[in-house]
Amino acid sequence: MSSAAVWPPLSDEDLKREIEDTQRCELEWLLNEIQGSLASLKSGLEECVALLAPKEPGSTLALSSVRSESVKGFVTRVGTRIVKGDIALRLPTLPPPRSLPSYPLHIENPLSLPQLSNLLTLLNQSLDIIDISTWTGDPQNGSFIAGQLRLLADTIDEARQTLKGGEDTAGGKWWEDSSAEDTFLPPHPPTLSTHLSILDAALVLHIRTLLYHHEENTSISGLSLRQRLGLAPKIPDHDETEQLFQYKGQEVKVREKVRVESQDPALMAVMAKLSALGHGVAVWRHSLAIVMGITDEEDGS
Repeated sequence: MSSAAVWPPLSDEDLKREIEDTQRCELEWLLNEIQGSLASLKSGLEECVALLAPKEPGSTLALSSVRSESVKGFVTRVGTRIVKGDIALRLPTLPPPRSLPSYPLHIENPLSLPQLSNLLTLLNQSLDIIDISTWTGDPQNGSFIAGQLRLLADTIDEARQTLKGGEDTAGGKWWEDSSAEDTFLPPHPPTLSTHLSILDAALVLHIRTLLYHHEENTSISGLSLRQRLGLAPKIPDHDETEQLFQYKGQEVKVREKVRVESQDPALMAVMAKLSALGHGVAVWRHSLAIVMGITDEEDGS
């Protein structure tokens, strides 16, 4: 066997100093590389902001049920708002106005989408974090940059979760965030709830007809003659049948529930970009942790 040795031999103190110098050079090089990467990250985030900008004519999205005539229509999204739309409803529990074949919903006043407003705020916060990392703080301070990357990763992840949607996101609870009655012309009845939200980067519309709890025991409240005689189509079962909700200060049950969705190309692009950006930040965090000797617990991962 052969071995290699440093000549002349280094004392323990000199060897320690050489190791520290090497680590310092590695850290300096990595921090410079991260600064270059931050410019690319900023460009990607600005592209996401541009996709959410209120540019005419906006995105026109079909909202129609697939195997029935229950819901047929479209809406137009401009930025973070739905600015127009026409939807026709044919539901057993929602009789149409006299002489009309379906119940019309015409969007009269713009409807804000809280999830997209929150998403735009998070994107702007991410841009601020990058600017602080580049211009305000010390870009050659490893601990400072590690903290900024952690904050950036958390903010981008929250933005992704906002696009994924769910009840825990802004505007995700239908019983609190249903569209105001004056959003539509004519104003829809209090027994009708319309809820637009974002789920997996798609625009989702839930239509619910409601039964107020104090009316539940009335014999035929809200039923048409055909329904009383058993001639109307059977109301499909749904996952909220037996639940009680607090809706506008009163307890209600959901009589009928219909869900339709439309894939939004711009939102899908934002989701894909955020996933890529989040992965890029994770790679730099991992590299910086190795060079600095930071554990996952210390890094907050």
